[in-house]
Amino acid sequence: MAIRAPKVRKHLSADALLGLLRSGFADIGAPRPGDPDIALSDARMSAFAMFSLKSPSLLAFDQERTEGNVQQVYGIKRVPCDTAMRAILDPLEPESLRPLFKHVFGALQRGKALEEMVFVEGHYLLGYGQKQVPAFR
Repeated sequence: MAIRAPKVRKHLSADALLGLLRSGFADIGAPRPGDPDIALSDARMSAFAMFSLKSPSLLAFDQERTEGNVQQVYGIKRVPCDTAMRAILDPLEPESLRPLFKHVFGALQRGKALEEMVFVEGHYLLGYGQKQVPAFR
């Protein structure tokens, strides 16, 4: 029995999905006073990078951003320090991210990238780290 390599789907590559997130974060507007030196989309993408890299804290991510290539991999022009990230993101409503989540989730569904995670009656069982999150439909 021969082993087949999975079909390459460029629209589901890490670069394509990160680009989808970047453009989605840029489309979600939120009023900010003054002339901010760090774009809201950069702050949001930095927060995503922190979670996807499983940094244990903002301080640990802050150290990682100065040592690594977070800007290049995630397409962030300016990564905020931990204090700036809190100041920028704390006032934002998490509900504003739901349409982007649904858009990315839909792209993964259409690309059949989640088929192995179908659990019961078309629901998905997704885990993050050591904890299980609710099933999505």
